[in-house]
Amino acid sequence: MSDTCPKCGLPDDLCVCQDMARGEQQITVSLSERRWGKMMTIVKGFDDDVDISELETKLKKNLACGGTHKDGRIELQGDHTRRIKDVLEDLGFDPQSVEVQQ
Repeated sequence: MSDTCPKCGLPDDLCVCQDMARGEQQITVSLSERRWGKMMTIVKGFDDDVDISELETKLKKNLACGGTHKDGRIELQGDHTRRIKDVLEDLGFDPQSVEVQQ
């Protein structure tokens, strides 16, 4: 017997909480310069409903880069400000809620 989600009451395999949470967030994408001039793309503004480690894995795979998640934000190696909005849209986020800072 599968467990049920405490928020929506649906079985875990049919749970829609993450999909709903993805459409209601305000995500900020910024660029940071690290040691020796290396660039890092910082993605932040995620709610607690989103599985950040799963999202990090999908972003790293789609953008072909390395990275990590710390303190509720995702850090990706390299400058991905041109493609990140399209990738987040493909993953179910509202493109109008994604703000890319230069």
